[in-house]
Amino acid sequence: MKTEVSGMKERKVKGEVMCGTLDLTALPLDCVTLIISLTSPRDACRLSLVSTAFNSAAESDAVWESFLPSQYQELIPSSLSFSSKKQLYLSLCENPLLIEAGRKSFWLERVSGKKCYMLSPRDLSIIWSDTPDYWRWVSIPEARFDEVAELRSVCWFEIRGRISISMLSPMTHYKAYLVFGANKVYGFDYHPVNLSVGVVGTEGSKRSAYLQPRKERRRRLYWQIREEQPTPGDDVQFPKARVDRWLEVEMGEFFNEGCVDDGELEMSAVEIEGGSWKGSLIFQGIEIRAITPN
Repeated sequence: MKTEVSGMKERKVKGEVMCGTLDLTALPLDCVTLIISLTSPRDACRLSLVSTAFNSAAESDAVWESFLPSQYQELIPSSLSFSSKKQLYLSLCENPLLIEAGRKSFWLERVSGKKCYMLSPRDLSIIWSDTPDYWRWVSIPEARFDEVAELRSVCWFEIRGRISISMLSPMTHYKAYLVFGANKVYGFDYHPVNLSVGVVGTEGSKRSAYLQPRKERRRRLYWQIREEQPTPGDDVQFPKARVDRWLEVEMGEFFNEGCVDDGELEMSAVEIEGGSWKGSLIFQGIEIRAITPN
């Protein structure tokens, strides 16, 4: 059940909240609490404005616990304490938790409460990552994980990540993003990286992107003109800046219908056709983000 405040045909009569001929304030508080718990976090905040009784129900632990993932107690470090389930919910939206020995981070999408993840570089399959001449593992203070992968120089660029579909929220639209930092990046300006997202064994959703920021690419091409340089098409992306100052490109999308629990979702970023050496990127990970309609 989903209740939108804007969809209510309500009127106020002597302090009563009416919906048609039903006096909503006459409902028992437990009943109001149950109704609100079947909506969404955004709806709960809207419904809290309807009346004092609705506010009391919408702020209750019973409502906000219904928006938390099952077995959420296992995710919360014992050192953390919260005064209410709503405070806990908001903390999970704003402060991602490291899970699976620090190989993934987990948080909730604020509006819907849907589960989101980021796979760390150590949780990804990165070709040549065990060869120090090509990749190296570094620790930087602005990273979410203890270690991130720094690309020194490779011709064969290939990154893949997988996550169990059972970890995702059902009936949810997801998009995956490659998250990285760039400093004097080279080799990614002439050939876009092929990106894909899909259930293992299927073709999935595909994108392409230059991992070199647009301004830096223009500057390099101005001084280094090559006859074979391609012209970016309308469907080729460039990195976008994030609030956390990293860059991201969209890898693809996936709708989890919730009817498959034993499959895996695979994300990939590959550039092996150009033959040029490329480097000077730092990879934070792959983010799987729940998308909520406005």
